[in-house]
Amino acid sequence: MFFPRLRRHAKWVFVFLALVFGLGFVGFGVGAGGVGFGDILKGGGGSGVPSISSAQKRIDENPKDAQAFRDLATAYEAKGDTASAITALESLTQLRPRNVDALRELSGLYLRQASDAQQRAQDAQLRADYLAPGAAVLGSLTLKRQPLAVDPINAAVSSQVSQATNQAVSEEQSAAQSAVSTYKKIAAAAANKGDKAQAELNLGQIAQQIGDTTTAIAAYKKFLKLAPTDPTAPDVKRLLKQLGAG
Repeated sequence: MFFPRLRRHAKWVFVFLALVFGLGFVGFGVGAGGVGFGDILKGGGGSGVPSISSAQKRIDENPKDAQAFRDLATAYEAKGDTASAITALESLTQLRPRNVDALRELSGLYLRQASDAQQRAQDAQLRADYLAPGAAVLGSLTLKRQPLAVDPINAAVSSQVSQATNQAVSEEQSAAQSAVSTYKKIAAAAANKGDKAQAELNLGQIAQQIGDTTTAIAAYKKFLKLAPTDPTAPDVKRLLKQLGAG
């Protein structure tokens, strides 16, 4: 049966996203310039949004046109196409690797992608919970002292649910890891000490929630070195103790 494994996956995903989206970027704010979760997810939209076709045409004419990729990402975000916006921003950050604003937005889109995958995993888990009692009953019945054959329809649906959940969990983990990698770039590209401290703090939070303890510890320690007197420093020290590095 796949249901116990489903529940283990789902528990990990739900806990991670509840912490990241509920607490991660709201609980901390370095100095007056702290970056909140809402700031991270801000994208294009509103009046004057460039069209996808016009931005793509400029890219076709000049593949190194960073502004065209910026406009393409904005257009896709306005459309709600997160995956395509990510692709455009990835191209932009390859052309402008120290563009912190673009990197921060890219990380936010990865987190949004993780949230979408988490929702799919949750939906699949609900279907699994709905199917489990029926499967258990069928498995306990016999006919002429022989176990009943597994219902092929139920088995097929259960298999599809399992595959959907595993895929969603895999996509969630991949997106979250991409967010971690992007925040490493943000920390490296940050122009001043305060921005670098904020980036290290956010990096530590994301890394901790996906279970990347080594990266989380290193980021928290860098944060404390950069901002030892920040009001959030005691909280970070407690986190380090929880991770066994206090």
